[in-house]
Amino acid sequence: EETLRRTISDLDKEIASGGNNDTMGVTGRTVQQVRYLFRTYDSRNLSLAVLRQGRPVEAEVIARDTVLKQARVFGRYSGQTLEGLRVLSEIVTEQGRFEDAEKLVRASIDIYDRIGAKQDSVTLGITRRTLADTYVGQARWQDAQKVYDALARDLASRPVGLAQIFDANLNWAIPLVRLNRGAEAVGRLEKSHTTFVKRVGQNHYDAAEARGMLASALAATGQSRPALDAFIAAVPVLLSRDNLSAGEGASTSGRLMRLRFILDSYIDVLRNIAASGGKLPNGKDAVEEAFRIANAARGGTVKEALASSAARAASGDPELADLARREQNTMQKIGALNGVLRNAGGGDAKAREALIIRIRTLQAARSALMEEITRRFPNYADLIDPKPATIAEVRKTLRSGEALLSTYSTAERTYVWAVPKTGAVAFAAVDMDREELAETVELLRAALEPDATTLGDIPDFDLAVAHALYQKLLAPVQAGWKEARSLLVVAHGPLGYLPLSVLPTQKVALGPEKEPLFSRYRDVPWLARSHAVTMLPSAASLRTLRNLPAGDAKRKAFVGFGDPWFSVAQAAEAARPKKVEVAALTSRGLRTRGLPVRLRAAPATQALDNADLARLPRLPDTADEIRSIAVALKADLTKDIFLGKRANEGRVKSMDLSAVKVLAFATHGLVPGDLNGLVQPALALTSPQVAGGRDDGLLTMGEVLGLKLNADWVVLSACNTGSGEGAGAEAVSGLGRAFFYAGTRALLVSNWPVETTSAKALTTDLFRRQAGDSTLARAEALRQAMAGLFDGDGRVDPKSGEIVFSYAHPLFWAPFSLVGDGGGGRPTS
Repeated sequence: EETLRRTISDLDKEIASGGNNDTMGVTGRTVQQVRYLFRTYDSRNLSLAVLRQGRPVEAEVIARDTVLKQARVFGRYSGQTLEGLRVLSEIVTEQGRFEDAEKLVRASIDIYDRIGAKQDSVTLGITRRTLADTYVGQARWQDAQKVYDALARDLASRPVGLAQIFDANLNWAIPLVRLNRGAEAVGRLEKSHTTFVKRVGQNHYDAAEARGMLASALAATGQSRPALDAFIAAVPVLLSRDNLSAGEGASTSGRLMRLRFILDSYIDVLRNIAASGGKLPNGKDAVEEAFRIANAARGGTVKEALASSAARAASGDPELADLARREQNTMQKIGALNGVLRNAGGGDAKAREALIIRIRTLQAARSALMEEITRRFPNYADLIDPKPATIAEVRKTLRSGEALLSTYSTAERTYVWAVPKTGAVAFAAVDMDREELAETVELLRAALEPDATTLGDIPDFDLAVAHALYQKLLAPVQAGWKEARSLLVVAHGPLGYLPLSVLPTQKVALGPEKEPLFSRYRDVPWLARSHAVTMLPSAASLRTLRNLPAGDAKRKAFVGFGDPWFSVAQAAEAARPKKVEVAALTSRGLRTRGLPVRLRAAPATQALDNADLARLPRLPDTADEIRSIAVALKADLTKDIFLGKRANEGRVKSMDLSAVKVLAFATHGLVPGDLNGLVQPALALTSPQVAGGRDDGLLTMGEVLGLKLNADWVVLSACNTGSGEGAGAEAVSGLGRAFFYAGTRALLVSNWPVETTSAKALTTDLFRRQAGDSTLARAEALRQAMAGLFDGDGRVDPKSGEIVFSYAHPLFWAPFSLVGDGGGGRPTS
């Protein structure tokens, strides 16, 4: 990367200087054109080098700039522009943005058409296959299959090129299975599996993937036993850390998409076995094996992101740093050799065998290193290579009065497990696919994150839909959780975007509107009335968190950061004196609905072409929230809270936070792509233009891994830091796991832009309860604070003392989720 950047810089200087524009020999190009040619060629390679290092957003910026230069210098309909578009579409696809990638690929196909490429062109065929791959990513099975079928016809006379196109990845098998052409997929996949075994060996990722895809096709055609045998052989290889990087030329997004397809199919086979009361050939229980595989299937991108950032986590301990460096170097060598083996094709058999032996030797060496790391540094081992928890391990970790709820959604259905401390595990396969579940969650969230400026703009929460979701997901497994008082939830996909506390346990209808506004929600039998709810990033994370030693009672009560200034303009605005205006809030009758509601601003940068820290809206109300928590915990308001200019990244990283019980960040939580060049989830702090220093104002996941904490709580009172949808969910999960590794036992995260007065009331009450009763469990303290809002008076006008409106609508009482260890006090039984 450094060499390419230097070369590009030198070429830019030569291009800027003009100079010799003579034509060069038979090429017909001028010297200046040749400079541009080399410049764009090096830029393309630079973008790919950056992509391979796990920095796709930065790679995209470089690639887009390259395409624009290529089009300007060589013309839109040129081979150079075509190559640039190919690289750019690859980078966009790596980010899972299949709709954007489709547009780029279509632009490439348009260029091929303009320059007269024939339909049997292999290079055009590769581009057409990429178009079909983007359709697969969007679950557009018919569109994808139409392209794959056309490719098979158009290249029938070019078998070598056809094999090259269809062997590069196995995405083509997914729409075949989805469109009930599984028998056709079986025949092709058997050939692919045989080819890969001959080329790379049985234990290479490519061969295991082909076998897993074959297993999925066999299952779709009703061949359950051979499918099961193939799954049992393939899945351990696919989930091995040795294959976290499958090697040069391997598409991460495509690989994860196919892995998800394989694991979903395997879980469905296990469901059928469980329904018939059968056991696996190795004697394992099918329900328990499905539970383990579902835990392994969640958060694939989080696992990769954390592994790539692990160097910072290891940097504080020289012995761990040495072991981690050796393990990572070995991983890189395995990945590189896997790439060489993949690209070797049908070359020398002896050379291939020698490569396979070298890879196996390195894998053995890496396994030995991981054994030592696991023995000496178990928390680091859990970070980079978390092992999916078994039901037996979960039971050992659960306390009396607790039960674990685990969900996993696929394209066909949603699976739910309820694991009590003792007694039978309840399991259900619910007829509700990922898309339907996402639509339901989106419908319910419409009332929780409305675009509201007045109280009257807040929609009714759909109790009927919420109870129907309860009936579908939780009621079938209630035998496993009903007797518990505290639920630990491992949610998958859309369910991570909705706190289960807001589900009514009984059918209920809202009565007519009455005063105070929203008070008709007070009688709703929310799950929060009967059960405390804690979210977990994984079932295994609870084991790690509960192995942490108890914190020192002499720790400082609180440190909080809030109201950061993201630009010089915001700092200037904050310095101006404010007019104090106290107006009565009370308004008789339903005129209350016209009163303004103050929902914290959320970052809205995704639609912008250019977004930096200064684009983020300021959150001045967070200063009051930080002060209120500090008062509740009897902290020193002059020494323990950092607002405005003082809420900066340098201060966070330079402070000794290992002696703090509660650490709070009241600011924006960001995910990759929110700001220019942001490739990790991050917390936004004061701009370096305001605070000074060399930091960029973003506390990233990698930097969180380098913190040293010993906290009972970390509060992320930001907009949507608890969201659980798509890439944002994975990213926030990664940020949470980074805080856990750094040394916190629990997170309090916001699920949507909060209403400022109720949010302050809830967090203040929560920590007042904990401070007043050291035996009170965290999850129960949060449940009681929620109940205090939905059963309490609500917003009271400080001038008149009259109740303005009730906080019983879940928008007000349910914005925060507890993530991590919900214990910390007396058992909740």
